[in-house]
Amino acid sequence: MTGKVLLASVIATFTAGAAMAQSSGNWTGFYGGLQLGYADIDTNVSGVDGSGTIGGIVLGYDYDLGDWVVGGGFDYDWSDIELTPGVDVEDVWRLKARAGYKVSPQGLLYGIGGYAEAGTNSLGSDDGWFIGAGYEQIVAPNVSIGGELLYHEFDNFNSSGIDVDATTLQFRATYRF
Repeated sequence: MTGKVLLASVIATFTAGAAMAQSSGNWTGFYGGLQLGYADIDTNVSGVDGSGTIGGIVLGYDYDLGDWVVGGGFDYDWSDIELTPGVDVEDVWRLKARAGYKVSPQGLLYGIGGYAEAGTNSLGSDDGWFIGAGYEQIVAPNVSIGGELLYHEFDNFNSSGIDVDATTLQFRATYRF
């Protein structure tokens, strides 16, 4: 019986929180959270590619302009994706700018782009750019969940003559301050 009461309390709290978030719909403020997803990495060298899990932290700030939201942020992802024996992609960090349209007070559809740097265990690191799209939904007061699909490009990686492109799909949960 105690389990049913606890479950009912959690459902009632979540429902009330979602209703409050739905009615407010203010996106202005700082946020931080975690993300987890999948990366597919290709190069211009035959047989040198890889895919696997990627995940990390997100930090940022959004400003609500009415129907539109603009913001900037930072994220850092860890990975262990083998491209060829002895060459693993270990991490990626990004500086992001995003702009989006509120499809509802609590739902944001946005485009995103910016600067990225990828690091490997043996070829060093290099900088590049990325572009993509995402969706974020406020699900409770100060809590949102969402996902992003990003395309990255790193030309002449660390002066090696290797061009690298990567596509990531990640899901995230953030707390809004």
